Amino acid sequence: MFSRLLKLVRPSTRLAAPALAALALLSPLAASEAKADFRVCNGTQELVGVAIGYRAEAGWTTEGWWRIPAASCKVIIEGTLSSRYYYLYAEDAEGKGRWAGTVNLCIAENEFKITDVKDCFARGYQKMGFREYDTGEQGSWMVQLTEAPRGGTATP
Repeated sequence: MFSRLLKLVRPSTRLAAPALAALALLSPLAASEAKADFRVCNGTQELVGVAIGYRAEAGWTTEGWWRIPAASCKVIIEGTLSSRYYYLYAEDAEGKGRWAGTVNLCIAENEFKITDVKDCFARGYQKMGFREYDTGEQGSWMVQLTEAPRGGTATP
């Protein structure tokens, strides 16, 4: 799914090195500013695509795809979390790793924001299992995606 989209829009690696160098210089400044958000960190060596689901005023909503380069983090929801439960689905760009769960929500192949989780197929979407995260009363949350253990599946 996400891997097909990425093959069409792979970034140039020549531009990545200067950007990473700039990020390394700015990271101490960013670390000192504690902000409330829902962030996903990619602890793998592959580019990962992430989709998130949550309950909004308009009903159940899913959004994707956030592209998270290897060994980096990205804020998925900015600001203090307004829901207790969030749902995450991720897959790597090569189609080798997948982080999923048992809560079925709608996704699309390209960038999307979908309201309602019913009749995914009839509305032209696909259904995928998302993993539930109970954030409790926390104002912010971080999910760390890691490589799959040998012979197993990837885990958050």
